[in-house]
Amino acid sequence: MDRNPSKSLNSSKTTKHLAFKNNGFTLLELLVVIVIIGLLAAYVGPKYFAQLGKSEITVAKAQIGAFKKALDTYRIDVGRYPTSEEGLAALLNKAGESTKWNGPYLDKEIPMDPWGNPYIYRTPGTNKDFDITSYGKDGQPGGTGEDVDITN
Repeated sequence: MDRNPSKSLNSSKTTKHLAFKNNGFTLLELLVVIVIIGLLAAYVGPKYFAQLGKSEITVAKAQIGAFKKALDTYRIDVGRYPTSEEGLAALLNKAGESTKWNGPYLDKEIPMDPWGNPYIYRTPGTNKDFDITSYGKDGQPGGTGEDVDITN
């Protein structure tokens, strides 16, 4: 066993010096990490926002499906679908003098489409008894991508 105090003093200084030297990251290392994070964000960001648009379309389709079921129940009770003038509001409030109305047929208020526009209800529909339409993100008829019209 070496009892030389100067040797142990030197080894403790060396240990302290090494510990101090490894105490953080250099500016270059931080810049490399920031560049990698930026590249990942540039790659993932557009894919994430593209998924957001798809999810809004899925929500609109689901809401239209719920309206369709409520309208079918309304028709079974009343004997007809609401008129275009009565609109989807007939699912929540008794319209006219109908004694067979057994609503409300929706649990909540009629929501706006995912882009904040009202759904358009028309009867008779183009190819069906009724049409429920959302004009998509742009709120205008026609379009592609997120601006596409969504209908039953």
